[in-house]
Amino acid sequence: MAFGSERGQTGHAMLTVSKLSKSYKIPQGELSVLREIDLNVAPGESVALTGESGSGKSTLLHLIAGLDDPDDGDIALDGAVLSRLSESGRALIRRDRFGLVFQQFNLIPSLKVGDNLAFQARIAGRFDSSWHSELAERLRLSELLQRYPEQLSGGQQQRVAIGRALAIKPAFVLADEPTGNLDETTADEVVRLMRDLVVRSGCGLLMVTHSTRLAALLDRRVHLTAGRLT
Repeated sequence: MAFGSERGQTGHAMLTVSKLSKSYKIPQGELSVLREIDLNVAPGESVALTGESGSGKSTLLHLIAGLDDPDDGDIALDGAVLSRLSESGRALIRRDRFGLVFQQFNLIPSLKVGDNLAFQARIAGRFDSSWHSELAERLRLSELLQRYPEQLSGGQQQRVAIGRALAIKPAFVLADEPTGNLDETTADEVVRLMRDLVVRSGCGLLMVTHSTRLAALLDRRVHLTAGRLT
C-alpha cells in the first residue's frame, strides 16, 4: 500500500496544543478540567494518554477534534490553527484529516460492514481499495463485509469503527479507549495496526488507554492528573 509523500518535516509538530484550558459550570460553581495543557506530537509519533477516570482525557480529545471549544489556548493540526476556523471549517478538518475512534461506534445501521468501513474515505474522496482490503484482513473483517452492524458483536463493531477511522489515511488519529471491547490478542493487533499506519504515513496518534501494557506499545506516554499533563 502506498501512502504517497509523508506529511510534515523533521522538527515540525503534526499536533500542537498550547496553554489549553477548559472548565464547566456545575451547581457548586466552576469545575476546572484542563489547566494550560501543552502537548506536541510529531509526524510519525504515537502517544499514549493515561490518567484516572474523570481526569479529562476524553475532554482533551474532544477539544482537539473540534467537538467542543476551549476556554483558552490553541490547537493546531499540521500548522492549521483549529480555533481560528468556523464550525463548518472544523467539520471539514474532522472529515478529511482526523481519524476518530470514540467509545460509541456510531456505525450506520442501514449500511453493510464493507460500506461502513469505506464510508468516511469515500466522503473524503480518498478511498483506496488495496488499503480497504488490508484493513479488512488485519482487523479480521473480511468474512463480515456483507453483514449489517446489528449482526455483529460489540468487539466486531469496534473493529469496524477502528477500520473506518484508519481508512482515510488521516493526518492524525484520536482514539479514546479503542480496545475496550476487544480481547487481549485483538487489542494488541489493533494497536500495532495503528502504529503501523503512523510509521508508514507520517501521521500522528494520540490514544487514551488505561492499559500500561498497550501504552508501552506506543512511542511515549503522557499522564493527565489534576488537569495537567506530566
